[in-house]
Amino acid sequence: MPKAAFDHGELDLFRTSVRRFLAEEVVPNADAWRTRGYIDRELWRKAGSLGLLCASSPEEYGGGGGNFWHEAVIIEELARIAFPDFSIPLQNVILAPYFVQYGTEEQKRRWLPQMARGDLVAALAMSEPGAGSDVRAIRTHARRDGNDYIVNGQKTFITHGHTADLICLAVKTDTSDSNGVRGFSLLVVETEKTVGFRRGRRLDKVGLKAQDTAELFFDEARVPVDNLLGGVEGRGFYQLMEQLAKERINIAMQALALSEAALAETIAYVKEREVFGKRLMEFQNTRMVLAEAKTAASVTRTFVESCIERLIAGTLDPESAAMAKWWATDKQCETIDNCMQLHGGYGYMLEYPIARMWSDGRIQKIWGGSNEVMKELIARTL
Repeated sequence: MPKAAFDHGELDLFRTSVRRFLAEEVVPNADAWRTRGYIDRELWRKAGSLGLLCASSPEEYGGGGGNFWHEAVIIEELARIAFPDFSIPLQNVILAPYFVQYGTEEQKRRWLPQMARGDLVAALAMSEPGAGSDVRAIRTHARRDGNDYIVNGQKTFITHGHTADLICLAVKTDTSDSNGVRGFSLLVVETEKTVGFRRGRRLDKVGLKAQDTAELFFDEARVPVDNLLGGVEGRGFYQLMEQLAKERINIAMQALALSEAALAETIAYVKEREVFGKRLMEFQNTRMVLAEAKTAASVTRTFVESCIERLIAGTLDPESAAMAKWWATDKQCETIDNCMQLHGGYGYMLEYPIARMWSDGRIQKIWGGSNEVMKELIARTL
């Protein structure tokens, strides 16, 4: 972050609060949650009581009234304990803005305060078995029936799918629209109230073991018309596209934070570990690898911070967000892999944070639009 942001007393106090909360409430329970496959709901409520949820949402809707720098602090502190599984950034940076920017006044007041308290955990459901980065290929559809929409379809790879109370669901409300742009809408599904909605299996992932990910099914599911986000059909595609830049900067910040955490963890390790009577840090290869990793992290931080400043100012363009996403996540995977190598056999053991960083971080190159798609988006501007 810019020096001014770090020197700001309020932000420093916020970091202290986040760090203490994670040390007391998360670290002692992280392994149990990884084994079980999801996080206790009570943890969300505790986070809400400390102002960690919806930190950058308006205070009038129960949020913290902060900005993305507050979210960046949370991202960094989660990376520092090697537990990005606790997906506060999904709730704060991705889900809450949909309600803040597009929801009706009634929708904002109905859902945002509960999200800020941790009483409601939200999910965004776009991906389907045949539609990932290609949003236009979505087949889940909703037809109007009186005061309800009747929804049919399937979603997959949905973070919080197993535990979510609210699902922001991408559907087609006009299947006659040939290119799919004007036919999209976002419906908010209240899971406990929706007949015809069911959760599928909790998916077994390579990493992020405590972050529940599931399949979702909608079989003639009834969703009230009042739950159409914004109250007007056909705006869903544009709503999704407008939020993608923020989502990609969120991913870039997560990648940067994991890179820096891996680097700090590895520097401490090689200063203690001895091989052939010498500390690992004394070998030229070790020093060169870490010098390259530090340089990559420093360059990435400069670029990502500039994107965050533009995001806050409302001037961030989609191309820069795509650049930040693919660059930061590629460098993250490269850095963590090299750091893991320096740990030797211990790096492959899950009791070491570097192993969890390696497996948890790999998804960054895939979600939010694969890095191949990011490069294609950038190429279109050439």
